[in-house]
Amino acid sequence: MHRPIAILTILALAAAPARAAAPTAPRDPAALPEITAPIALLIDVNSGRVLFERQSHRRFVPASLTKIMTSYVAFELIAQGRLKLDQKLHMHPDTFRKWHGVGSTMFLGNDSDTTVADLLEGIVTVSANDACVVLAEGVAGSVPAFTAMMNAEARKLGMRDTHYNTPNGWMDEGQTYVSAADLAKVSTAIITRHPQLYRTFYGHERATLNGITQNNHNPLYGNTPGADGVKTGFTNEAGYGFVGSVLRDGRRLMMVVGGYDRPNDRAQQSRALIEWGFSAWASRPLFAKGAHIGEAQVQGGEDRAVGLVAPHDLALTLPAGTDARYTMAVRYKGPVKAPVTKGQQVATLVVRVPGQPPESLPLVAATDVPAGGVLARLRDGFFSLTGR
Repeated sequence: MHRPIAILTILALAAAPARAAAPTAPRDPAALPEITAPIALLIDVNSGRVLFERQSHRRFVPASLTKIMTSYVAFELIAQGRLKLDQKLHMHPDTFRKWHGVGSTMFLGNDSDTTVADLLEGIVTVSANDACVVLAEGVAGSVPAFTAMMNAEARKLGMRDTHYNTPNGWMDEGQTYVSAADLAKVSTAIITRHPQLYRTFYGHERATLNGITQNNHNPLYGNTPGADGVKTGFTNEAGYGFVGSVLRDGRRLMMVVGGYDRPNDRAQQSRALIEWGFSAWASRPLFAKGAHIGEAQVQGGEDRAVGLVAPHDLALTLPAGTDARYTMAVRYKGPVKAPVTKGQQVATLVVRVPGQPPESLPLVAATDVPAGGVLARLRDGFFSLTGR
């Protein structure tokens, strides 16, 4: 039986008081704003700490928030070299008849060819339903084959309350569903795993495609400094939802809200909640992105160990005025079985502060560790017998 192994323990004293408010509703000027959304979540990405939540694991219909996963699958394929940004995908006549002018669109022509880059711009910025289907069919041959890829990626990310039946979130009688916690997972993954592609396609206030300029409906753009994503969604079935991301001075907050009846409530309360997150909580840096934090033992690999690094800046989030003594421990179920892929999460950094819930931060493999052959198995067996 394998047991979690702690390979690093650190005791640290806070260098200065944190600038944040208590987890209960703080006094002005950082008072928790009114949030009427039935579903809401606000997290500090660098620490993973939940700052506010309401039914964050409740399943709901995502509408166009589905397109976050659609773009994530495309980004994964691009990173693997299986899809190219200048590659052109075709709008088939049957697809045109079904999706031309349906909901949000980038007005793709019948029998037209469009680059993957333009399709992604349409999907992310103007929420183009037609672009999602052209991308899905061009990548996987059919919409069901593409949604199978979406569901496979969701499972990899640990999205337990999510299922995709469509690449664009169009109404399907509830067959497509998500949770706020799962949307935060895929949104965090798209930012941390594909930062260059994220910067290329997210954060645009408007886009001109096929000669038509359309605005992004993200309520943070032009109103909230540091806003760079992520996606709005609306259908009569879903109501008004939103996943928002703001980066300030290296600190990123991620929010998810769902089920609003009115777009103005979504806009005003989203802006207020994200500002509360920055004013009512403070972040204490722990490790920079790429910092080497420890090692994990590997079984059956060409190497016996793999380095553990921070996938993004890691931090501790604390209430206001707190002098914190904290400990950190690296934990993983080991030894890790080869093969191991660079960037794969294989361990967790657990940070404990007296009187506060522990924070668990991801640690990823610094390098690839291919599966070893017979000699590697003999070596592992020898070291197992000798206790090394």
